[in-house]
Amino acid sequence: MIVPAFLVTHWFTSLFAQTFFVHRFASHRMFSMSRGWERFFHLLSCVSQGFSFLNPRAYALLHRMHHAYGDTAKDPHSPASFTNAAPMMLATFRRFNAIGHHRESLEPRLEGGYPRWPLLEKTGDHPLSMAFWAAFCLGFYCLVATSWWMWPLLPAHYLMGPIHGAMVNWCGHRYGYRNFDNRDQSRNTLLWDFLTMGELFQNNQHRNCTRANFAVRWYEVDPCYWIIRASRSWGAPIEA
Repeated sequence: MIVPAFLVTHWFTSLFAQTFFVHRFASHRMFSMSRGWERFFHLLSCVSQGFSFLNPRAYALLHRMHHAYGDTAKDPHSPASFTNAAPMMLATFRRFNAIGHHRESLEPRLEGGYPRWPLLEKTGDHPLSMAFWAAFCLGFYCLVATSWWMWPLLPAHYLMGPIHGAMVNWCGHRYGYRNFDNRDQSRNTLLWDFLTMGELFQNNQHRNCTRANFAVRWYEVDPCYWIIRASRSWGAPIEA
């Protein structure tokens, strides 16, 4: 069962990098850390996301627009503007690339505060890097996939970031319950949140976008928040 274990490992390491570093740290600065640890998690983000590497600057700017214009015509990825998740994510991808390559000017209030490492970001975005990760995953499957049903899992490694984004941005604004009236369509999708490490508590997070703990009710658990808390015990100088 090496292939399923590899998929699960890739899923959660990539997801952790997205929610911990790119979302909570780069976009919202929900906690602080030293320069050394910032570089460590920046590198972890690049390696774990692989083929679908998320440039922290582009993600932060796009995500800040999502919060500023939640579920309005200016929201870059609101389910209210699309018939299903596929066109929403395609539009998000195009907008992400435009921002990442500085082809789109944004409001000055959205800029700043995100971590920068130009060399690493250029490497992660480079076609050769994407080709390497594509070949790595394909080679791994060629070596260890022993049954036909394992091969349909391969595309998930290439689309890991978009899959996470579709789950959070589509489901988190269409399905579930609401603790707060945020003047948008954000919702908490409790039953599936274990797959997103707290990211599907969208209604709670839209209520207070600087709060590190996305859980509010006693029955809600935000796994990433407890990792942030636990990180203090192994030496990471993180303050939430």
